[in-house]
Amino acid sequence: MKTIFLLLVFVTISAKSQDVKKYFDEYDVKGSFVMYDMNSDKYFYYDSARCNVGYSPASTSKIINALIGLETGIIADENFVIPWDGVKRWLDAWNIDLDLKEAMRVSGVPYFQELARRVGYEKLNEMYKKLDYGNMDISGGVDQFWLSGALRITQMQQIDFLRRLYKEELPVSKRSMDIVKSIIVLADTNSYVMRGKTGWSQSDTQNIGWLVGWVEKDGNVYFYAVNVESALENKKFGESRRAITENILRDLGVLNR
Repeated sequence: MKTIFLLLVFVTISAKSQDVKKYFDEYDVKGSFVMYDMNSDKYFYYDSARCNVGYSPASTSKIINALIGLETGIIADENFVIPWDGVKRWLDAWNIDLDLKEAMRVSGVPYFQELARRVGYEKLNEMYKKLDYGNMDISGGVDQFWLSGALRITQMQQIDFLRRLYKEELPVSKRSMDIVKSIIVLADTNSYVMRGKTGWSQSDTQNIGWLVGWVEKDGNVYFYAVNVESALENKKFGESRRAITENILRDLGVLNR
């Protein structure tokens, strides 16, 4: 990927293992974390080597897929509804008609699978390359490639993509970027706005999880990406992604205690 990353150009800060590892241990997960401070142009790492390992993006790819849906006109806006197909799935929130905004909030896989089918493989392939997302390999099925296919992205690549989205440097319309940014808000307080998207994929033996996004606070922007893994039977896995991220961001003074 052309943007990754002239690390020697930037001043980086390495996390002390004992300061951050405790948060991963609390949830019985292994993982890594990176934050980029836009104003100071510095990175904060926990396990920088792992931050450069590619994993399936899972539902974090809903950010780019929403952009593509909007840019191609398949989706008109955040209120565009794709009807439920009548197939009962494990999460009740998916078993209703969803618009884009709600599908992003509940991470509605069926909505985005139908969106991908409507966009089509050729256009998706073109747009993934145009937007320079991860390894840009969408083989493995038009409605499966981000879940169980060949698509891979590193935490550093996630940060790069999010930076280009925030700065409106992606080769899509400002309107499309503005809509997507508006539907990934996780928290909006008097002192900061936190945006992000989770992801969760499974193999035969383990969970892989994500939370990626950014925090806008006091005229600065802090981009973050956490990736965690655990055994399938870990009951705390789902909550680990946001909890670990927020704990680290509090320690760094980005979020309020």
